[in-house]
Amino acid sequence: MPGPLDGVKIVEFTEIIAGPLAGMLLADLGAQVIKVEPPWGEPWRYVQSFSPTESRVFMAYNKGKRGLTLDLNSPQSRQILERMIPDTDVVLVNYRPDVVVKLGLDYETLSALNPRLVYCDLTAYGRQGPDAHLPGYDVILQALSGLMAAEGKMAGGTPQPIVSTPLIDTTSGFSMAWCVCAGLFARQRTGLGQKVETTLLGTTLAHLAMRFLQIESIDRPNREQTLEDLAAFRAASVSHEDVNTYYQESHAPLPGNIYYRVYSTQDGAIAVGCLSDPLRRRLLDVLGMTDNRFEPGYDPTTPESRAFGRELKKQADGLFLEKSASQWLEILGSRGIPAGPVQFIEEMVDHPQVKAAGLVVEVEHKEAGLVKTVGPLARFNGEIPPPVVASPALGQHNDEILSELGYSPEEVDRWRKDRVVG
Repeated sequence: MPGPLDGVKIVEFTEIIAGPLAGMLLADLGAQVIKVEPPWGEPWRYVQSFSPTESRVFMAYNKGKRGLTLDLNSPQSRQILERMIPDTDVVLVNYRPDVVVKLGLDYETLSALNPRLVYCDLTAYGRQGPDAHLPGYDVILQALSGLMAAEGKMAGGTPQPIVSTPLIDTTSGFSMAWCVCAGLFARQRTGLGQKVETTLLGTTLAHLAMRFLQIESIDRPNREQTLEDLAAFRAASVSHEDVNTYYQESHAPLPGNIYYRVYSTQDGAIAVGCLSDPLRRRLLDVLGMTDNRFEPGYDPTTPESRAFGRELKKQADGLFLEKSASQWLEILGSRGIPAGPVQFIEEMVDHPQVKAAGLVVEVEHKEAGLVKTVGPLARFNGEIPPPVVASPALGQHNDEILSELGYSPEEVDRWRKDRVVG
C-alpha cells in the first residue's frame, strides 16, 4: 500500500541532522523526497566516514530519498530550480537566514515560483530578535536554554551535554515533519501555500516545559533569588563547578523516590516506572516496605521526612541487589509493575520486539552494501509502510532527476563540465 503522503513531492535543502531527519520521516510516510546538496557533498558525509563520501551518520538521517548535487552558488543552478520548484509541494530549509537569501532559497523567492508551496524552515532562534542572525547547534542550545545546567553533569569542572543522542537536532526534525503535515492540511483546506517557521530554541524549551512553566504566585520569589545568586557568583568569578553545586543543591528533588528510577541488581540493572498510587503501593507490597507519604497530613519537606526518604531509597537499593535482573523482571511483571532491563544499543538491532514491530529494516546501499537501520515509526490501517530505500550516494540520482525535469543528456553533461552539478 502507498504511504499517506504518496504523491507529495518534497525538495530538501538541508544538512547535518534536523532538516535531513525531517525529510526522512516524510519519506517514511510515502513522500517523494529529493535531497539537494553541493557537488562536494554536505558536511555530514564526512563525519565518521567509512569511504571518501559516505558516513554512518549521514546514512542514518537520509534513507528513503533521491539525491541531486547542485552548486547553488552558480547562477546556472537557478534554471534547474525554476523548473523544479513549480512542481514541488514542500521545501525544507535549515540554513541561517542570511544564507537562505544569498542562495535564493527564501520563501519570497520560491513562493513566487509556486504560490501553493509549503515552505518549512528551521533556524536556531527565529527570524526576529537580537539573536536571529546567530548560528546554532545542538550543544549550544543545550547550554543556552538551561538544559545542560538542569542536567547537572560535570567532568573536570566543566558542564557536560547530553551526548548519547543529538537531542535538540533530532526532536527539531520531528517538529519540522509534524509542521509540514499541518501545512499540507492547511493548504488542502484553503488552497494557499504556507510559510512554516520552526526553531531549535522552541524545540529545546518544549523539552523543558515542566521546568520552564512558572506559577508566578509560587515560583517568582525562588526565580528572583536564583537570578540574584547567579549574578553575584558571576560577578565574583566563582567557578561554574561551584555554581553548579549550589544550583543542584537548591533545586534537588525531595529524597525518597523509589518508584521511578533505575536499580542495580546482582547481575545488571533495571528501570522501574510507577507513576500512579496503585502501582506505587504494589511495588511497596512486592518489596515488603512502607512509605509514610501515604499517611494523611504527610509533609515531604520536613527534616524528618527528608531523612525518612533517604533511608527509604537506601533500603530499596539493598533489596534490589539481592536478586538478578531476570528474577526481578519476572517478579515485577507478574504483579503488573512496569519495568525493563538496562541494555546496550547493540542488543536492540536483532531484538525480537524490534523485529516484530518492523522497527528495523534492511536496505542495500550503493557503496556500503547491506545496511540495517531504523524502520518507519508508524503504520496506517495496519498496513506495512512502503519499502524503504537506502540513503543516496553522492550524486546518485542526478541524471534520473534532471531527465525527469526534461533536460537532455547533453545539457546534463554540460552542467557537469561546468561543475553546476556533480
